[in-house]
Amino acid sequence: MTHTSNYKSKSPRRAQHQTEAGFTLIEIMVVIVIIGLLSTFVILNVLPSQDQAMIEKTKADINLLEQAVEMYRLDNLVYPSTEHGLDALVAPPDNLANSSKYRKDGYVRRLPEDPWGSPYQYVYPGEHSVFDIYSLGANGRLGGEGQDADIGNWN
Repeated sequence: MTHTSNYKSKSPRRAQHQTEAGFTLIEIMVVIVIIGLLSTFVILNVLPSQDQAMIEKTKADINLLEQAVEMYRLDNLVYPSTEHGLDALVAPPDNLANSSKYRKDGYVRRLPEDPWGSPYQYVYPGEHSVFDIYSLGANGRLGGEGQDADIGNWN
């Protein structure tokens, strides 16, 4: 009989505990609103930083490629032609006058893409300097402003 009385005394506790468990609809809605406000705040503060970071990465890549082109010229006594482009920094062009002076591992391991997924452009002779290396920006076309602006070794 003691066994039965213990069972009966636990039963009301279980019922009371079950009614107190869980969240109310208002509590859930408050949490969702807070998460939405925090997300908005983060997005508004992070996206401009991401845009600036993409521009800075582009400038750093162009600087690296510009130095590699200069090393190519020092070794081979000519700049890569527009036809061979930046690929001449990875592998020697077929018509290189003295291919023995070309560095065994090239001048860069691989050609980077700009942050928008496009290849960097190379022109020799350049319009802005001896040679031009540039990215067409986010829109992938010449010209533009902001994220769409061209970024080159002349900026």
